[in-house]
Amino acid sequence: MPSREKILRQQVTGALQEDVGAGDVTSLATIPDDLTGVAEIIAKSEGIICGLPLCEVTFLTVDPKIEFQMLIGDGQPFVPGDRVALVSGGYRSIMIAERTALNLLMHLSGISTMTHKMVEAAGNDKVKILDTRKTTPGMRYIEKYAVATGGGENHRYGLYDMVLIKDNHIDAVGSITEAVKRVRDFLASEKYLKIFHTDPASCDIEVEVEDTDQLKEALDCGVKRILLDNKSSEHITDMVRLTREHPEGSDVKLEASGNVTLETVREIAATGVDYISVGSLTHSAPASDFSLKLLDDE
Repeated sequence: MPSREKILRQQVTGALQEDVGAGDVTSLATIPDDLTGVAEIIAKSEGIICGLPLCEVTFLTVDPKIEFQMLIGDGQPFVPGDRVALVSGGYRSIMIAERTALNLLMHLSGISTMTHKMVEAAGNDKVKILDTRKTTPGMRYIEKYAVATGGGENHRYGLYDMVLIKDNHIDAVGSITEAVKRVRDFLASEKYLKIFHTDPASCDIEVEVEDTDQLKEALDCGVKRILLDNKSSEHITDMVRLTREHPEGSDVKLEASGNVTLETVREIAATGVDYISVGSLTHSAPASDFSLKLLDDE
């Protein structure tokens, strides 16, 4: 994976190109090139802040002479009226960067806020709230960062860093047993090392199961992580019990997923699973609200 700095700059460069293009015709026409001052970024909603470092990168990409001062740190709570950052420099540059910087801040703070609410609603420190791959194309790295900032944990980043055998993989080869065998054979092969250049022991194997028969089959295969997707709380509770009763099941990690909401997450957490994965953290989190205001006398 590219470095954090490279990823952030790529993200900002693409977003600015989308918004600014050849230039900000309004600011070029109305704001003198030598006019300087200070602007403040103010919260208009409440939540958990995330994305201020990305804001800074955005302003400095537009104009390296800008000074950006964070007044609170990522992961801290904010309420309406809170001043979260100060931006000093050329007014024209500040106006050019404003919308892209605020869009990123609003989106990421919305994700961190939603994640924080989900963690609080689960009401169980033993259960970890996970994100999924249901992210905005091109924004997965920063969206997963926002989940972690809000108190959640990251599931796999992509198709390359973990094995997740799902129903279609099982259907394609005929059984969980066969799918797991093929995965283990591949991880032990020279082909895997040539493609991925990582220790196969670092590539976890998770299997999705549909019913108790598949659960037993996965446990008999020695799988240490099992996904229970779109199951009722009663069904999950039963499968947790069966897992713990199995000779190979005492240390197996169980993950529940599927239409998890703030209203249902506590009930799911009470079933005894280890993880709850929530796609809505990244694909449906409402954006937080911030505004930028030029100041006269800072």
